[in-house]
Amino acid sequence: RAVPGVRLPGAGVTRVGATSVLPLLWFPASDPSQLLTPVERRGGIWMKRDDLFSVAGVQGGKARTCWALASSRESRGLVTASSRMSPQLNIVAHVARKLGIPARAHVPAGGDTPEMRAAREVGLEVVQWRAGHNSVIVARAREDALRSGRTLIPFGMECREAVDATRLQVENVPVEARRVVVPVGSGMSLAGILWGLHDRNLRTPVLGVVVGADPAKRLARWQPYWRPWPIQLVRSALDYHEVAPETAFEGVQLDPIYEAKCIPFLEPEDILWIVGVRQCPGGYGVKRAKKKTC
Repeated sequence: RAVPGVRLPGAGVTRVGATSVLPLLWFPASDPSQLLTPVERRGGIWMKRDDLFSVAGVQGGKARTCWALASSRESRGLVTASSRMSPQLNIVAHVARKLGIPARAHVPAGGDTPEMRAAREVGLEVVQWRAGHNSVIVARAREDALRSGRTLIPFGMECREAVDATRLQVENVPVEARRVVVPVGSGMSLAGILWGLHDRNLRTPVLGVVVGADPAKRLARWQPYWRPWPIQLVRSALDYHEVAPETAFEGVQLDPIYEAKCIPFLEPEDILWIVGVRQCPGGYGVKRAKKKTC
């Protein structure tokens, strides 16, 4: 059973009972990011289907953030930093094509991935750097944006817009949900979820399944009150570059690098927060994790 998408209360309007410390950014009434994505009940758990948000031919919460950043101002083009396997490459490429502007991505050196090839097909220019640490490609993208005058789409979409857009989506999380389970890459979706629960005065426990680097510093920057929350961060047994052995749950296709790694942790009455779904679901892992056999 799906809770239909509805338009959110005007951002910037304090909800009854809200005790927000960080005020919301203003989103115009015509902004599609104000539409609540549905919550579904499937096989004993809830699912927050943020992957059903669609714009410019891409889906999910990250697409919502990219669209908000790219379409809110006059831009000569887009610049981003990304891992070679991140859905962010395709998101930026599709949003730029929709807006009729060029886009460039700075990524670590290495072989082409399906994400890189698919993004190039819709016009993304990909620049690779041998010193491929995240700090290097982030710095290169920032310098590029300043030099070219293009709009920067931050690595991991680390920005206020990402936090607020996710924060608003907590509005229809069922109060009876036992836990919120969410994959944690950059940690920005998690920060937004915690703010949204705070807005609603809900103390619903949160389980963050860490699939990348330690998100603690980024969480402290964007949700400084996260540590007292009933939150548990657990690391996936799989390396970031490994594809989960199971990539579908109760008939819903999950991202093999992110959401699918949450499956082993799900328990009855949890709500799985599905951040998004990539354009090319197959073949993204450098290594495919083996299924365990009895």
